[in-house]
Amino acid sequence: MNLFSNRRRAAAAGPLPTERLPRRPAGEPLDPAQVASLARPRESSRVGTRSYVHVLGPLVEVFSACRNAPVSDTVAAMPSPAAAIDNLKGYCYFLDADVVGFCEMPTTAWTGAALPGHTSALVILVAHRRPIRTGEPGYDWIAGAQQTAADVRAMEIATVVARYLGTLGHQATAHTFGVSDVDCDQVAMAAGVIEARNGTLSNPLIDGGYGLAVVTTSNTGMPVDRPLAPRSALQHAGIVAANAFGFGGTRPALKALNGQHRPWHLGRYPMEKVRRVDEPTTLIIPEEIKRVPARHNFFVRAAAGDLGSRPQTEVARFIPKAPHGMASQEMLRRLVPLQNGKTAPDKAPDTADPDHNTLALKALGHFLGADMTGVCRAPEYAWYSHRADGTAIEPEHANAVVFVLDQGFETMEGASGDDWISGAQSMRAYLRASLIACTMAAHIRSLGWEAKAHTAAQDEVNHIPLLLAAGIGELSRIGELVLNPFVGPRFKSGVVTTNMPITPDRPIDFGLQDFCTKCNKCARECPAGAIRFEGKVMFNGYEMWKPDVDRCARYRITNMRGSACGRCMKTCPYNTEGVLAERPFQWAAIRLPWARSAIARLDDKLNRGSINPVKKWWVDIEMIDGTPVAPLKGANTRELSFDKKARETAGFAFFPPDLAPPGPDGMVPFPLDRQAGIDAANAAELPDEARRRIAALASSTNRSWPTASRTP
Repeated sequence: MNLFSNRRRAAAAGPLPTERLPRRPAGEPLDPAQVASLARPRESSRVGTRSYVHVLGPLVEVFSACRNAPVSDTVAAMPSPAAAIDNLKGYCYFLDADVVGFCEMPTTAWTGAALPGHTSALVILVAHRRPIRTGEPGYDWIAGAQQTAADVRAMEIATVVARYLGTLGHQATAHTFGVSDVDCDQVAMAAGVIEARNGTLSNPLIDGGYGLAVVTTSNTGMPVDRPLAPRSALQHAGIVAANAFGFGGTRPALKALNGQHRPWHLGRYPMEKVRRVDEPTTLIIPEEIKRVPARHNFFVRAAAGDLGSRPQTEVARFIPKAPHGMASQEMLRRLVPLQNGKTAPDKAPDTADPDHNTLALKALGHFLGADMTGVCRAPEYAWYSHRADGTAIEPEHANAVVFVLDQGFETMEGASGDDWISGAQSMRAYLRASLIACTMAAHIRSLGWEAKAHTAAQDEVNHIPLLLAAGIGELSRIGELVLNPFVGPRFKSGVVTTNMPITPDRPIDFGLQDFCTKCNKCARECPAGAIRFEGKVMFNGYEMWKPDVDRCARYRITNMRGSACGRCMKTCPYNTEGVLAERPFQWAAIRLPWARSAIARLDDKLNRGSINPVKKWWVDIEMIDGTPVAPLKGANTRELSFDKKARETAGFAFFPPDLAPPGPDGMVPFPLDRQAGIDAANAAELPDEARRRIAALASSTNRSWPTASRTP
């Protein structure tokens, strides 16, 4: 939780007040020998007896193999040198770097032959996570992994950014702990990212160690950072004090404010304070849920030609047409082979206790970077019936670990929600979710239990019922989207299914069903008109505000003034910054039903969901036949419509399982029958009707059926 809002702080300035640090005069040389004689701060924890670190080898190999970027023939034009450096640094901070610096590449920093043309260097620093305390859940899995975790994150960022620079027509190579041709410490000192102080190489705004990565590149002509200059004790104390509380909208260094005081199994957000219930707040009738093939996903349907020729053409490029998203998507796909693997023949003797496993899995998820982690049963109906290629899926595991990645408030704040950064927001979160899922699944398998990662690149489960069961959130008006009380709808999810024993979490109730009934902002602002103004219906055994997924998918795929779309997330009142001033309104929305309508109206009066130009760090670029150009049709710059009248929703279409492509047929075209979808929507059962029906059925058959959910 931040004390101060960062709405007026440029995203490219980063989360720490590095601008407060004095710099050396231009041209003042550094002594390379000074770097060689010093070391970075060391970890304080001994290595855990069952550390997850030993499973990372294949993942590091994937990223190391991709460190050299393919280079486009055309160099992308930039509005100005200042815009170019903001675009580059902002991208690194978007990917969760803690400190970024840019400098001319020191010739003495090459450890071998210099790469031809690589005259500049981008330095990425990632701070250590908090060390896990002795006796804390997950200790044996996490202790001693701070350096590796920071190195892996820096490697991820550097590899993605290097490939992004290649797309823009610049030579670029990532140098990481996996493989490097440079002395990263020396380059980091030249870029003003670290300094020699008190006998160590450290950053004055970070308490502890860090991981480093460098991207050398032919990209020049941008403003460079100078090395840090010595500071007086008084000057240093003032900078550290401001950093501690987050003055100026920076991230506070105090652990009590940045969440690092909490045990790792609890994570950053106080989900333990949200009310738990026995059933999700929306009715689910398991006996009436039909498993559907992954082929029924509308992005897959578009690729198969079900939606027509234009969506079929555009679906292959709607993410990679924006270079920021292309780089993450490519790495996401390269991780697919790591989603499954061999299980160790013997089960670790200390992993038979489900309570112990549950807490340790949550601690590991949060340590690896998940914003929230939960566990639940993986019911049969949560599994797809067939893969996209037509092969049948047999539910393998009874349990699931579910985690979510925040797509980032800062970048969302500067966007319309459906402009050229939207696809990159999704891909960033999906890539991070894949890294976590592949690492966690490999670790579980090393302990003798089966485990499989499920990601956006290759999924065998529907995440929605698992997110509900694991207590991550409730179903929202947005439709097939779970909303969380702390990050709203602004996240993507990853799943690991396993037969490791766990103690399931319970669903949560924070009053969202009532709030969404009183707020129609997402429906009002949806550019595709795909979100319902009307009440909920029953769809394939679920109570929900069912969206028109055909309209939604078509818009996201064929959006010519942006990449994909997340406007519903952008404009939701639960899309909050996470500052102290917002907490009373969050509390009231959860606990005071009579206040919810006023809070929804207040969100509009405060112009929440509008574009904040201070936060736009990226340069809009579109890839046309492999060439980076200014977007041919411009970019969406939508502001709030404030149209209080519900738009006409006649012609809404639903596509239940009986309208899905036959699973075994794979990618054989199955043209969409929209009229049948409209008929299905018109015939949809209302939730109250379903409750009466199953209550009557239960009394006549003496069977146990789901109880009606409690709506506050």
